Amino acid sequence: MDGLKKRARPCDACRRRKIRCLFAANDSRQCVLCQSRATECTFVESAPRKKRLSYTREASNDNSTTKPVVRSPGSPPATPIHDYSSLSGPTLLKRTLGHQNRQSCSYFGLTSEHDPSIINLYPFDQNEECQASGMGRPGVVRRVNSNTHYLMRVDTPSEMEQELADLDQIEATVKPHGPALVNLYFRIVHPSFPIIHKKVFLEKYSRTYRVYLLAMDWWSYSRNLASFTKPNIKELESLTSKMMANMHLRPKISDIQACLVLSQRSNGDSWARTGLLVSMAQMLGVHLDCTDWAIPQWEKGVRKRIAWALFMQDKWGSLIYGHASHLTWDNWEVQPLEDSDFPETAEDDDEEEGSSEIEVGKQMFLSMISLTEIVADMLHSLFSLKIIRSNLATNEVLERAKPLQLRLKQWYAELPASLSMGETKARKLSSNGYLHLSYFAAETTLHRAVIRSHNVPGLDEELRLITRNAAKVRFTSAVDFIKRLRSEHLQSFWYFTSKLNLAIIATFGIVLWITSSAEQEREFYASQLAEYRWMLRVSSTSAEFMKYTVTQLDVSSFLQQSLDSSATASHPNDSELVDTRLATFRHTSRATCSR
Repeated sequence: MDGLKKRARPCDACRRRKIRCLFAANDSRQCVLCQSRATECTFVESAPRKKRLSYTREASNDNSTTKPVVRSPGSPPATPIHDYSSLSGPTLLKRTLGHQNRQSCSYFGLTSEHDPSIINLYPFDQNEECQASGMGRPGVVRRVNSNTHYLMRVDTPSEMEQELADLDQIEATVKPHGPALVNLYFRIVHPSFPIIHKKVFLEKYSRTYRVYLLAMDWWSYSRNLASFTKPNIKELESLTSKMMANMHLRPKISDIQACLVLSQRSNGDSWARTGLLVSMAQMLGVHLDCTDWAIPQWEKGVRKRIAWALFMQDKWGSLIYGHASHLTWDNWEVQPLEDSDFPETAEDDDEEEGSSEIEVGKQMFLSMISLTEIVADMLHSLFSLKIIRSNLATNEVLERAKPLQLRLKQWYAELPASLSMGETKARKLSSNGYLHLSYFAAETTLHRAVIRSHNVPGLDEELRLITRNAAKVRFTSAVDFIKRLRSEHLQSFWYFTSKLNLAIIATFGIVLWITSSAEQEREFYASQLAEYRWMLRVSSTSAEFMKYTVTQLDVSSFLQQSLDSSATASHPNDSELVDTRLATFRHTSRATCSR
């Protein structure tokens, strides 16, 4: 920030965001923030009047404000823009690294044949670009800082034609509801999953009218859509899957965003897809620190938000699927998110009923990131293959678990009041539910590691009772959480892990049940599991993803009969009893439900 000037009075944009208003020079007419966002830098006494805009915007060539544009359903799409850098008038899309419609980019890794000391000898022009030769298809090498370089390759005409044809098919499937679906997405999903720059998206949408987003789950929450029949979802899923299959060949930032968004849909995620997503993101250098890169400021914010969304996708996917994470701290240098990385504020809230609050969503996103950082350390400390194979005793597991438990406790205690379960507003949806569910899934996962260590010989009885009581508190707290869910939570956006997080909590309860040594304890867990199943069954009418765990718990009736018959007059020791009950559970589970 050296050389930047601060004036006595902040502009309207900086005042609304409560950040420093900095100018590159004394005679600058725009502050750094407004210049980076290509917006007018105004100094009006009162806050600008809030206006409801139509679905799309188009930059005016006459001034730096934007005008709402509404395309009629029957109007032909605009001519595709192949190079956003050539656009006249104000636009956010000039000089971007990963948002060009005509080209893809790939990061030169430090161990590749392209060494930075050699590349820096290339004849770069004033735009930090030079023509590449000897690299297969013609392209341009772009330098974003002294050690970071990208190869920019222009898509061939046939590749562009195929992509536009695929997008046209998708647009035709949702026509004429495309703009309304986009609006619905930004009202309900985007506030708590802000991986897209809304103004950039809307500018690209208005210029090409070929951008899609799936928001079918909240179809009835749009006044413009509620009276219409939904488009063919199966056909839409088939088309998007077809496009995703080829994304890795020429990945763009928008492809990463699309994969992350689609992964949030129920049954839209898979561990194999997460691996491909991480690989594409690494090709684009999403895991790098872009602070000093020669790219627009808003694009830095987008990259950071995408990076942390990718980090969460990987770590939580690792937890719910039980596989090793793809990302490691040693190869992760993305900086923490700041307020300036989020372009929208409370003034951008949509007033239509059923919308989500932007500021609350931002806090939720940040809190989910900090929770995921704890989960990442937990997976490494308690569930790596080396740790599992070392067969740690309970006291050794507790030494590793205690610092994590304290961090989880502190995280929960420091949650903003706006993220509490009781904090809901009239006619507003609240996604607080998925954040709290994630917390309880993390807690139960930690205690599963402790309970699992009870199988190691030599366990002290007092320590066993203490740890089981602690596990009991965590499980009952998770059951009580389900009871506190309201319609505002159930019908809102839920993170992709929610379905299996509920199942993980159920699994934890079943483990406590089958490892109970006293009849009274067994009856307690059977009662709690029955209550958990009932609450999920009632709630599943509003949140269909909960039906999965209801099905899982339906094996309980079979388990009860099987466990009763497994008891013998010889009273086998705990280890033998556990093995018998687990074998019975696995058999009945396979017979009654499938993943």
